[in-house]
Amino acid sequence: MNTALWSAQILLAVLFLVSGSLKVSMRKDRLIATGQTGVAPFPPAVIKTTAVCELLAVAGLLLPRLTGVAPLLTPLAAVGLALVMVGAVTSHGSLLRADRAAGRGSREAVNVAANLVILALCVFVAAGRF
Repeated sequence: MNTALWSAQILLAVLFLVSGSLKVSMRKDRLIATGQTGVAPFPPAVIKTTAVCELLAVAGLLLPRLTGVAPLLTPLAAVGLALVMVGAVTSHGSLLRADRAAGRGSREAVNVAANLVILALCVFVAAGRF
């Protein structure tokens, strides 16, 4: 079980390191163009704040367990990322509904599914590390 939890933590850390780095370094229009369409409804300040939170959570997923200092921070980081993913699922779901209402094809269903998988990983880590 410990191996599965570490694997999930490392996978989440890599995913959110990439996501947070892109969000902190790219403009909103560029993020959307590269496929991070979930940021569309949010102002740049919210996107940047989310990016910083994601990057801090990366440290929280790994460092407390590696160092043995404040290991409670690991499941708390996973809970925080789960909340981010609830927002991502909601955002992509809203975009999917809008695309369907307008009769447009959309990749948002894939984004919703991917975000649900990431959300499940966050919940797995949180539950396993509490």
